[in-house]
Amino acid sequence: MAHAAPTPGMRTPGTRAPSGTPSRAGDATDVFGARTHLVMKWAVPVTLGLVYGYWAAANRRSAGPITGWNVLFGFVAALAFIVLYVGIRAVAPRMRREVHALMWAVFAGCAVGFLINQSGSSVLYSAGVSVAVAAGFFVVMFYRYYTHEDAEGHRTG
Repeated sequence: MAHAAPTPGMRTPGTRAPSGTPSRAGDATDVFGARTHLVMKWAVPVTLGLVYGYWAAANRRSAGPITGWNVLFGFVAALAFIVLYVGIRAVAPRMRREVHALMWAVFAGCAVGFLINQSGSSVLYSAGVSVAVAAGFFVVMFYRYYTHEDAEGHRTG
């Protein structure tokens, strides 16, 4: 007798769905709960922003003494990074995959260019590295979105 091959979301008779399994067949299993996703939705940008702010402040002071203005600069840079990150994360998924990838590429390129500029390098050098990082980031992100979305922008996997 032939049986259907198991698919995601399919249960054999007499078994319960494991915790975190979605109710619709075909959806990917969600390992973490809603609370964990909510915490990480804010913990990731804040952590990345604080690291970025510290890095920018350290580049700006060039191994000199830590001053109040330097600390303020670090927190302002962190706040700007967090606001831009959260804004792009909210807006970008609504865009077509090309624009989605471009938004993240511009964000990454500008962030790296700003860090390099704070270290005292020339503007041309920081702009060149920024463009190179943005180009590489665009290629990677476009490939990811191209392989995970259909032509209308709906996620496929």
